[in-house]
Amino acid sequence: MAQPLPPSPKAGSLSPGDHLGPYEIVAPIGAGGMGEVYRAHDPRLKRDVALKILRRSADPEHLARFSREARTAGSLNHPNIVAVYDVGVEGSVPYVVTELLDGETLRERLNSGPMPYRKAIEYGIQIAQALDAAHAKGIWHRDVKPANAMITEDGRLKLLDFGIAKLNEPEPVDADEPTIDRSQSGEIRGTAGYMSPEQVLGRGIDHRSDIFALGAVLYEMFTGSRAFHRASTVETMTAVLHEDPPDPLTFNANLPPAAIAIVRRCLEKNKEERFQSARDLAFDLQQLRELTGGTGPAGAALLPPRHRILPVLVAAAVVLAGLLLAVLLTRRQPEPAFDQLTFRRGRIGGARFASDGQAVVYSEARDGNALEVWRTDLADSPASRPLEYPKGSDVLAARAGEIALSLRRRFVLGERFTGTLAVAPIGGGSPREVAENVDDADWNPSGEQLAVVRSGGDVGGQSQIEFPVGRELYKTPGSIRFLRVSRDARRIAFLEDATGRGVGGRVAVVDLEGRPTMLTGDWPSVRGLSWSADGDEIWFTAGDSRSNRALRAVTLGGKERVVWAAPGSLTLWDIARDGRVLLTRDEERRALVGVPPGKTVEQDFSWFDNSGVADLSDDGRWLLFGDRWGLYLRATDGSPPIHLGLKDGFADDLSPDGKTVLATTNSGRQLLLVPSGAGDAQPLPPHGIVTYSGARWFPDGRRIVFSGREEGRNLRSYIQDVTGGPPRVLTPENTRALAISPDGAWAAAIGPGQPISLIPIAGGPSRSVPGSQPDDRPVGWSADGQSLWLFRRGEVPAHVYQLDINTGRRHLWKTLVPPDSAGVYSIIEFSITPTGHSYFYSYTRLISQLYLVRSLK
Repeated sequence: MAQPLPPSPKAGSLSPGDHLGPYEIVAPIGAGGMGEVYRAHDPRLKRDVALKILRRSADPEHLARFSREARTAGSLNHPNIVAVYDVGVEGSVPYVVTELLDGETLRERLNSGPMPYRKAIEYGIQIAQALDAAHAKGIWHRDVKPANAMITEDGRLKLLDFGIAKLNEPEPVDADEPTIDRSQSGEIRGTAGYMSPEQVLGRGIDHRSDIFALGAVLYEMFTGSRAFHRASTVETMTAVLHEDPPDPLTFNANLPPAAIAIVRRCLEKNKEERFQSARDLAFDLQQLRELTGGTGPAGAALLPPRHRILPVLVAAAVVLAGLLLAVLLTRRQPEPAFDQLTFRRGRIGGARFASDGQAVVYSEARDGNALEVWRTDLADSPASRPLEYPKGSDVLAARAGEIALSLRRRFVLGERFTGTLAVAPIGGGSPREVAENVDDADWNPSGEQLAVVRSGGDVGGQSQIEFPVGRELYKTPGSIRFLRVSRDARRIAFLEDATGRGVGGRVAVVDLEGRPTMLTGDWPSVRGLSWSADGDEIWFTAGDSRSNRALRAVTLGGKERVVWAAPGSLTLWDIARDGRVLLTRDEERRALVGVPPGKTVEQDFSWFDNSGVADLSDDGRWLLFGDRWGLYLRATDGSPPIHLGLKDGFADDLSPDGKTVLATTNSGRQLLLVPSGAGDAQPLPPHGIVTYSGARWFPDGRRIVFSGREEGRNLRSYIQDVTGGPPRVLTPENTRALAISPDGAWAAAIGPGQPISLIPIAGGPSRSVPGSQPDDRPVGWSADGQSLWLFRRGEVPAHVYQLDINTGRRHLWKTLVPPDSAGVYSIIEFSITPTGHSYFYSYTRLISQLYLVRSLK
């Protein structure tokens, strides 16, 4: 016999000072359909959070819905969706903990007066993008309304309360029968006035119901009036089923026809006639923003009827706009012209205009050799001449008579490199060293001062912009690349990647007072940046993958456009004051090769164009890797791989029994348990971890060690039981555990510029491994636990050693280098069986050609 549910707290039953789990109640925030929300304090991380509990009338169905809310929202990771930190049950009280947002709800904003057209468009785009991220995971919100959208103090909109969200489930055989959208008590999930017709009727719903609700929200933002509001709930629901909302022009004569068309399409009664995806809706809203400049036809806010523009003025404006459009369409724009500057098979490391735009200096690794610096005088033939700087030098910046170089450039992670900053005469000569651990540099327009990006141990494992050298301007735990000083010397633009890998990220600027502004969202692949010729835009090259980066532009106000797209991928290096552009067309591929058990010759196990090895089973029979379309498990006998899904994630490790894969989302904000067979990926509760960076299983298959970062702290490693409970700190900050001994008693760890250390799992002092050197990377233990397998990440060729942990004896086991090494700039990952009878590694090849382009606008 089922036991009755114990009572949950009623509204207002928790008071300041009360505790629920580890959280201390600070103050009530409000009550919703499912429970109460409180401001609470997490003493462990010293931050305030939002804590939601189930209300007193909870029954088993409500409890199930509450649990579903936590699981659903916790699986979503998007800047426009509220982040879930924790979920638990204290006594009889279930609760969920989310980020605490300061700001106002969209409902409060709408109640305060007319909304500017620009803001309405922007908020609509952000809601559509949030829904697109949820729909991609088969999750419908089912209660999109102004009260469930929060406008934060920095102007970002976040979608709240997936409390009645429903995972995508098969429709019933008879579509006329109510689905679980209607509870046993006859309650219909949703909010009157924002529910779609199919929700009102209690019929099966899908993502298009959310699109209808967003249409109602857009209508209200555009007009200041609710689309279906009536005197009673029943009348409102009847209007949703049978009536169209009033003509938006009744409330706002300034509304563009295209905006009205978008709203009407969202609010179609038949879901087949609505937008068929939130992505399409977001795209149309973005196009609307581009067409109207984000300010509407008259550049005004959405105003009440008494402020309508006189019809004659409207007509005149339309005629004038038509004449201007005709002029623009008939004016012939010059086609872009391309001059190829490099012709050998190799990789461009850096390139800049020099000698007042009359020359180009660039670094290139030709035919698999180290980087060399070359100069091309544009008035002469395209022949280049070497500048005889040390091998391995990379071009960072140029000014009158001098060039900034990176000497002894070495791989860090992803697409990040660092080295010694040096300045040398542009015609050749001995470089003068300036600073260590510099990732990038640029001179201000006068050429008097250098701005640099410094990373590594010098700045506590973070990345920081210094301008001038030595003065900290901006710091981040992520990575910073391609910094460029503006033409008026008032700002510095750069690419920032929160994951620290330097592969994706967003465009940002920081002023000379250290105030940053993020101008774009995160791109999966972004490489290359420069200020436009007139300094009004920042141009950059970005795309959804390494294979499709296009040339784009963004204003300081955040307005984006595509400048030029071409088959393949582009990297922007520099823009001259006269508008000439220096860029490369890139062909990039990450390949996976290795020796299966019983074989002696390396075989290619690549699948698509981005195959990266993550783990090799101890018997060498199974290979875990990631590629462009997700995670894969492949038998090393050459059988086709098994697709494990999770397109937006990185494979980390295969469990000892082969049944579960550890994976990290692309954003680094979630650590997932992915079944190798049937089943769905399950996120581990974050317990305050805001960024993950790799994980490994213990030999017992019950615990994991992962590297992560809490708010306000640097990266370190933790131990966590996969069955539940918070993680336990294992290593100091800036130290990562990478390999666990066969008996589970020791972790081999590394830190910036430090040799390998052994850390006891049970606690106690760590000890250095004799014979280990900085930059050694332990990838596994020998079967007897007496030695470590290690290599140096990013080297080409890469030397694999077996290091005795007691004697320090260092034995070179093998040197890895692909037979064709042209363009290969990093051997990125290596995995080996404990006995050494099988191994696999991944390398990255980039073949690029440098072009000078004219007439890009």
